[in-house]
Amino acid sequence: MLDYMAGLPAFLGYFAIGLGAYGVFGLVYTTITPHREVELIRAGNMAAVTAFLGAILGFSLPLASAAANSVSVIDYIIWAAIAILAQLLAYYLANFTLKNLHEKITNGDVAAGLWGGGIALAVGILNAACMTY
Repeated sequence: MLDYMAGLPAFLGYFAIGLGAYGVFGLVYTTITPHREVELIRAGNMAAVTAFLGAILGFSLPLASAAANSVSVIDYIIWAAIAILAQLLAYYLANFTLKNLHEKITNGDVAAGLWGGGIALAVGILNAACMTY
C-alpha cells in the first residue's frame, strides 16, 4: 500500500506551491488592474467575472504545464513566475487593443470582459505550449 503513496509528498508540495501561485497571481493581477475585480464580481458584474476568470484560466494552463514538465520545485516556481508575467502582458495587450478596457468592464460591458478574458486565455494556451520542453 505504501508503494502507491510514494508520490504523495511530491504531489502535496507541488499542489501547495500551485495554490500559493494562484494567490500571488490573484494579488498581483488585481493590483495592476484599475478596476476592482472582487467588488465588481460580488456586485454581479458579468464583464468582470468573464475577464478575471479568463485570466485565471490563462494562468492555470501554463501553471499545469510547468507542474507536469518541471524538473524540480525551483524550476516549477520559476515557470510559475513566468506564467504570471505572461498574464500581465496579456492584460496590457487586451487593454492596448481595446481602449478604455477597464472602464468598459467596470460599466458591465460583457464584450469587453470577453475580449480581456479571451486574450488572457489565448496567451495562456500559447504560454503552456511553449513550456513543454
